[in-house]
Amino acid sequence: MQSSIDSTSVVNYPAEVAHGSGHHAHPDHRILGVIVFLIAEAMIFLGLFTAYLTFRAVSPVWPPAGTPELELLLPGVNTIILISSSFVIHNADVAVKKNDVKGLQLWFAITAAMGAIFLVGQLYEYFHLEFGLKTNLFASTFYVLTGFHGLHVLFGLVLILGVLWRSRQPNHYSETSHFGVEAAEIYWHFVDVVWIVLFILLYLLK
Repeated sequence: MQSSIDSTSVVNYPAEVAHGSGHHAHPDHRILGVIVFLIAEAMIFLGLFTAYLTFRAVSPVWPPAGTPELELLLPGVNTIILISSSFVIHNADVAVKKNDVKGLQLWFAITAAMGAIFLVGQLYEYFHLEFGLKTNLFASTFYVLTGFHGLHVLFGLVLILGVLWRSRQPNHYSETSHFGVEAAEIYWHFVDVVWIVLFILLYLLK
């Protein structure tokens, strides 16, 4: 009888451990799905960057003659805000893994505010630029690149606000259940990295 009990315990023990830890027995492939999605998005941005660099390479003068110079102050401040928000949102991930839902909510709220400030700053810049979408090739590519990125920032804000809304439900996010938090964080880091490349290409490279 003792042998039978021991055998059952040995057989069931790993299953119980696996059930308790969740991720070890049944890996969550949703994060992999997020990464694959972002790779696809990165390919779109890579195509846009390549087109921009090609236009730049084949043009005798870039930007075309008569294009007003871009101001650096506002985009520079915007860049600092967006990059800083990556560190802020990471604190939310650290908090939820300690079962600190209030910390998660605080850091996500701050990140959302920083993302909104970035978008408002970008819109302000659009309204004060001295060229329009159809002014020349540089202007067109500038609006396409920054506008497409801005759309991604907006989508990231929706994700963050969605996590905040769902975090109101007791025990929705915890140390062992935080896919939404991780997915939003990974996406936000992606948005930040893309903006760094854009800022260098559009504002710093002359």
